[in-house]
Amino acid sequence: MPLVSAALLLHHGRGTDAHVLVAHMGGPFWARKDERAWSLPKGLVEPGEDVGTAARREFAEELGVPPPDGPAVDLGTFRYTSGKVVHVLAVEVPATLVGSPDDPACPDLTTRPGISTAQVEWPPRSGRRVAVPEVDRAAWFPLEQARPLLVVGQQPVLDALVAATT
Repeated sequence: MPLVSAALLLHHGRGTDAHVLVAHMGGPFWARKDERAWSLPKGLVEPGEDVGTAARREFAEELGVPPPDGPAVDLGTFRYTSGKVVHVLAVEVPATLVGSPDDPACPDLTTRPGISTAQVEWPPRSGRRVAVPEVDRAAWFPLEQARPLLVVGQQPVLDALVAATT
């Protein structure tokens, strides 16, 4: 049975007019990439943990701030071609959150204390391990701008969001 990750997708607006908060993957491999280099804040569901709790925990760990309160809409489970499974919940926030002091978007997440890091071998095959942030920035995008930025396995999430909010 594959491990399951949980993701929290913040959005404002509904249907095809929605804007979504996505995060750019951190580390030197992704540093100069944009297309297919963004992701929903997500991570593994721990044994005995419910998906909602895991999604909110991972959001806070990756972005360094707690997610806004609000009811979550279950967008479903999405399977990547690699076999990875991601369960996605969406939370609608007011558009006034964008640009406010409480906005989780940030052009440089490495300045936020407490963000999660991962150990990677860099340069490849060097044997040298370095700690890198799991994500290095987060930003709001309209759906059609977000689609080519997201990793392929997460692009169907945007269609599920439109269906759930139309």
